[in-house]
Amino acid sequence: MALKRQHEISANFSMASMTDVIFLLLVFFMVTSTFVFPTALEVNLPQSSEQTAIKPGTRVYLDKEMQLFVSHDKEEPQAIHLDNLVTYLVTVQVQAPESFIALYADEEVPYGKVVEILNLAAQNNLKMVLATKPAPTSATPDASQQLSSTQPQ
Repeated sequence: MALKRQHEISANFSMASMTDVIFLLLVFFMVTSTFVFPTALEVNLPQSSEQTAIKPGTRVYLDKEMQLFVSHDKEEPQAIHLDNLVTYLVTVQVQAPESFIALYADEEVPYGKVVEILNLAAQNNLKMVLATKPAPTSATPDASQQLSSTQPQ
């Protein structure tokens, strides 16, 4: 006597719910990606072999288009005119007298423009340093190479 199954099992798998989930994830990431605003400025710093570990309280950015931006602590960089720069820096320095100001100038900025901003800070008794990126170790000669190249042959 053969027993018959009352329910037949289907070997098909429905992908409808999976595509709904994928579609919802896609929509979610597309919508949330519009909320992310890039805050990085394109400033290609010159290289230097000497670096300091002190974090500046205020930052002044000068990009290759000669546009100035300022930020204090964790603020977003804001565009500022050169005429208003000293006023802003003095106001910030009064709030935090122990901090210093870092100038992040692109390496394509003319040297005279960098010196102009450093002079403005010096005239107003503000402590400003020029930010650089670390030089690769292969670019800095060691002492033995310097001595051997200066000794007569």
